Order: sequence, then structure tokens, then C-alpha cells
Amino acid sequence: MAKKKQLIIPVFIPFAGCAHQCVYCDQPSITATEVQPDTSTIVSIVERHLSTWKHEGRIEIAFYGGTFTALSKEAQSAFLKTAYVYVKAGRVHAIRISTRPDFITNEILELLIGYGVDTVELGAQSMCDDVLTKSGRGHTADDTVRAVSLLRARGFKTGIQFMPGLPGDSEATINESAKKIAALSPDFIRIYPTVVLKNTPLYKMFLSGKYIPWPLDKMVRVCKTAALIFAAKGIPIIRMGLQQTAALEENIVAGPHHPSFRQLVDNLAGA
Repeated sequence: MAKKKQLIIPVFIPFAGCAHQCVYCDQPSITATEVQPDTSTIVSIVERHLSTWKHEGRIEIAFYGGTFTALSKEAQSAFLKTAYVYVKAGRVHAIRISTRPDFITNEILELLIGYGVDTVELGAQSMCDDVLTKSGRGHTADDTVRAVSLLRARGFKTGIQFMPGLPGDSEATINESAKKIAALSPDFIRIYPTVVLKNTPLYKMFLSGKYIPWPLDKMVRVCKTAALIFAAKGIPIIRMGLQQTAALEENIVAGPHHPSFRQLVDNLAGA
């Protein structure tokens, strides 16, 4: 039997709730938007996607691009109320959000459950504390372990975002991070190899010689190893490499970016 298609309706909230400046981040370039959506914008985005959806699979509204659970309770509720209207009407099955591991508490999870959120993606990025510190993340690997435990206990589907090639990374730290992420048994993983974007702290580090981007062939190789680690645990990788957009093309300066990065990894003989 053919697997039913799934529709994820993305609503981007660039930098919303972000208390830290991660060295690599330029959300407008990654998400192709700089504007925080209001209620009418969210409704417009959702209606546009629903109007062209002709399949019977699961439909979710996803809030991406910021640290959702670091927003005020009022701001979170405002976003979620708009999306939850579609859940209550039966037009959308659920809501998902992305956030940081250090902004997961039982109180926050109660709020999310009340508005039909059933999937949370954690921007872990690395499981090496030295790498996290050098990247300006402001959280630790233990925060990720704790967050996954809380999410599991409350029945959330949990995804982890992994960024190999951050400042301080090596093949050894990337492999170790992959093993530690796999040990958490997330429901899915996204892998975003680190690239240098204009107007970021990492760009300044690159210009001063303090950061050397990973060559494409080397990144493909370490991602192949990571992919095999995840495959051994039965964990699907739902995305590998940044989505190709005009904004990304204009702002990427250096690093292992390729429009078909996953295909390069899949085509590489077993590492």
C-alpha cells in the first residue's frame, strides 16, 4: 500500500524568542522572510496551502524559525490559537513547533498540549559542550537530554536538528554527537551542515581566519557516517542540507552547501 502524503504548512517566525546570537544564524536568509506573521498572515498562509492540497494524508501547521517556547506565554498562545482553529475544525490534524532544548518545561508542555501541538523539534545542533559554547548556543548537551526526556514523558513526537561543522567540530566530535543523538531515539532528525552566511558572527570569524568551512567532500563523508549511525537505530532523516532559496543563494559565502546534498550522501559508498 502506498504511503499517504503528508502536508507540513510552514509559518516562519524569524528570530522570535531568540535570546542568543548563534554564530551561524541569519534567519531571513534561511527562511526567506524577515517579517513576524500576524493572525491574518497565518490564516493566509494556511488557506493557500489547503486550497492546493488534493491528497488525504496528515496535515500539520508548523511554526519554524525562532525559539517558539521562549516567547511570552501570551505570544505563544496568540500564534497557537490561530492555528488551533484549524485543528478544532478538522481541517488540520495537529501543530508542530521548533525550539531550543533549554526552553522545555512541564508548564510549557501543558500549554502546547492544550493547543493541539503534538510534535516538537529541538535545535540541539551538537552534543559537544565545547562546540555549543563556541557557537554561541547558550545551552548544553545535558539540556537536550533533559528536554527529550520531558517530551517523551508527555507523549510528544520529538525531532532533533543536528548541525555538523560548527566551530570546534571535528570528525570525532561529529561522530560522538551523532551517537549521543541516536541514543536518545528521536522520532526523526534533520541534518543541516554548517555554512557561512553574510552578516553573521561566523562570517566575521571566516573573514578573520578564525573559522575554516568544511569542504563539501569531507562533510558528505562525515554525514554518511552519521546517517549510518541513525539508520542502525531506525531513526529517519527527514531533511539533509538547507532548502535551496533565492535568499540563501544570495547570502551564502562559503561552506559545504549543495542543492542535492542528500543525494551526494546517499550515493557515497558506505563510510
